[in-house]
Amino acid sequence: MVEDAEVILSGFADEAANHKTAVEQFAAFAAVGLQFYSIRFMDVGNGIKNVMKLTKTEVTKIRHLEDEYGMNVSSIGSPIGKVKLKDVEDGTKNPYVPFQKYLAKDVRKACDLAHAFETKLIRGFSFYHPRESDPTEHLTQTIDQLGQIAEMCHRSDLTFGLEVEANLVGQTGELLAEIHRQVNHPALVLIFDGGNLVTQGFDTFEVFNQYQAMKHAIGWLHIKDYRHPGERTRIEHVDEEALRHFVPAKMGQSGHEMILEDFRERLPKLTKRLKRRGIPGVFVDLEPHLKGGGQFGGFSGPDGLGVALRSLCQILDFVGIGYHLRDFEDVRATRGF
Repeated sequence: MVEDAEVILSGFADEAANHKTAVEQFAAFAAVGLQFYSIRFMDVGNGIKNVMKLTKTEVTKIRHLEDEYGMNVSSIGSPIGKVKLKDVEDGTKNPYVPFQKYLAKDVRKACDLAHAFETKLIRGFSFYHPRESDPTEHLTQTIDQLGQIAEMCHRSDLTFGLEVEANLVGQTGELLAEIHRQVNHPALVLIFDGGNLVTQGFDTFEVFNQYQAMKHAIGWLHIKDYRHPGERTRIEHVDEEALRHFVPAKMGQSGHEMILEDFRERLPKLTKRLKRRGIPGVFVDLEPHLKGGGQFGGFSGPDGLGVALRSLCQILDFVGIGYHLRDFEDVRATRGF
């Protein structure tokens, strides 16, 4: 085992809650032994809201519940970057927002939420290029806008994580790596997600190659996996609402064992680098979608989240990466002993 090769387990807590209430989310996560969560959708008594729509009163109520259940936010699971680059009709329902307005309102709100929840990390995306166009044609604008987002986060002492995902400019590890290289900003890191690559038709070895391309810039990982039921073909535009074949990490085509075994070597140095930015370590964020997923979220249920966590822990044990689940001392601390 590589010395100090450890990760911090987390997950999108709304995946574990049948009705997405805060109490359901925290109870499910506490029960399986997690102490960190990424906040995305939550019902605090006024209906299900995306984190970006939460009021100050709702944030305060969530913070009190976090204390009760011994939970901490790992990242703001924002949809920042899931808007159009160009104000053109392309057959999608993706909205367009003038960028300076978007920066001043939405990105600033995400930064404020990060401070309110005492996390240093904001998850985001690389913008929708016009459908049927080549994403490489839009790199210049994408890099300019992400550079401004990274700078705003940096000035707020935060780090922006750019997730690899279908239909966006940064839909592959290679494209994200090029974006990261050209933005060249300390507040920008990349988020690997194997499932988001498999859904585009990449096979296990191609996923590993995409991981290798972005490996040097990865700040944290999302754990999601997918298994195509039939013949695999490369998909240029993924119908995200039609995706139905997400599976636990050991059962899919992402090759998590191979990827995490390789990533283990980077963990000690990456952990030190992140801690210099005030981040407690390298998060591994469960986002399993075992009962379905779409453009802005997914669902696993409390049972699915438990299955996904056990699968991930088996892989981490196999490749020699350390992690922590709640023990009796954590229980005593939560009860106030």
